[in-house]
Amino acid sequence: MLPVSIQTIANFAAGTLRGDGARLVTKVNTDSRSIAAGEVFVALVGDKFDAHDFIPQVAASGAAAVVVSRVNADWGTLPCAVIEVADTLLALQRMARGYRQHHAPLIIGLTGSNGKTSTKDLAAVVMAKKMQTRATLGNLNNHIGVPLTLLSLGEGDACCVTEMGMNHPGEIKVLTDIAQPDAAIITNVGMAHIEHMGTQDAIAWEKATLPAQVKRGGVIVLNANDKYSEVIARHCQGSVTTAGVGCGDVIATDLRADATGTTFTLDFSGEKVETRLPILGEHMVGNAALAACMGWRQGIAPADIADALNQARLTGGRVEPKLVHGIRFIDDSYNANPDSMIAGLRTLGTLGGKQSRRVAVLGRMGELGTIAQSEHRRVGEFAGSLNLNAVFTVGGDEAALISESAAHAGSALETRHFPDHATCAARLREWLREGDVVLLKGSRSARMEQVLTHFSAS
Repeated sequence: MLPVSIQTIANFAAGTLRGDGARLVTKVNTDSRSIAAGEVFVALVGDKFDAHDFIPQVAASGAAAVVVSRVNADWGTLPCAVIEVADTLLALQRMARGYRQHHAPLIIGLTGSNGKTSTKDLAAVVMAKKMQTRATLGNLNNHIGVPLTLLSLGEGDACCVTEMGMNHPGEIKVLTDIAQPDAAIITNVGMAHIEHMGTQDAIAWEKATLPAQVKRGGVIVLNANDKYSEVIARHCQGSVTTAGVGCGDVIATDLRADATGTTFTLDFSGEKVETRLPILGEHMVGNAALAACMGWRQGIAPADIADALNQARLTGGRVEPKLVHGIRFIDDSYNANPDSMIAGLRTLGTLGGKQSRRVAVLGRMGELGTIAQSEHRRVGEFAGSLNLNAVFTVGGDEAALISESAAHAGSALETRHFPDHATCAARLREWLREGDVVLLKGSRSARMEQVLTHFSAS
């Protein structure tokens, strides 16, 4: 962050300062294990931890200030400033909002059911063609991650692409109040988190909170292929532009996929550029179109946008090719829901040569509530309809529904369910041969990357 005084931090946090307020600080940290000299430490309280327990150690490590909601007499006299607040999480969020106003970058908020992190990565590389751009690290997109992202903005950072996640009603509003976005992208409205939201309409309403907070004159990019975009647009003050595959104000057409990515044409209201995206999956082209549209609306030339996309790379665990023992793994293990699972399977069906076998190794999909069984069966039926050679699943009963349904839909498939990652990896070692292609995908809780860890260790 830009150098600001401890007194300014205390003012942002609406806290009471005890100690030296003139000292300048450049980082806010919530992890007591990584605190460094001169940082501000915020003592968050969670369900299973209370960072106030580590205040003496943090102070001894050289923290310039600690933000606390109570002072313990056992601490004695701390060798650092103390900012006392009523609630440390709320203080962190207030600090981020205050610093965001102080720094005044262009904030592009981004949300959606699928493709948030991928689109965030693509939008950041496009925006970097015009200005120094920072983006949410990984997928730190919640009520703690968004404040830390904003507080990390430093000298020269003129733009921040800020990913905003949710799984309960009202969460996007909290994040927009902190970030105060100047622009917004919604990737799509799907079924992710329906367990907590109830209906897809409720998910759409929650996602729509983001563009609704963009003020008049701001830029909003919506998915031309999503059925909810038209109604979301009606509730926006800002200027809405759509982007999509085959339709929209910015249109991706003539898709030509190969083993390393997709080549396509981007049409910016008549100005066309040939574009190469070095990322697997034709569904990624839709994400690229959204990122391209935002860049275009921010004044970046189409040719520069195409050049940026040609150099794009994604956060790890998202359609990431890995060659292990002659087997081509597609690591898409970071997360999954029915729509992204089907997109990954569709991509798998296009990969490999004539002699290659295509294997889906899948885990459960979380937060589906009452539709969990039907959606796992739907994914299995889709897998069975493709030109795959095997569908293996790992974990509990929900994952097993995928392989069972695939077996009914595709009689030529080998289908197996395994109780754990190691057992699945052992079968893969026996069954796979050089040149085969394997997709790894499941919700974060399924930890499907562990299959690859066990397989690599052989």
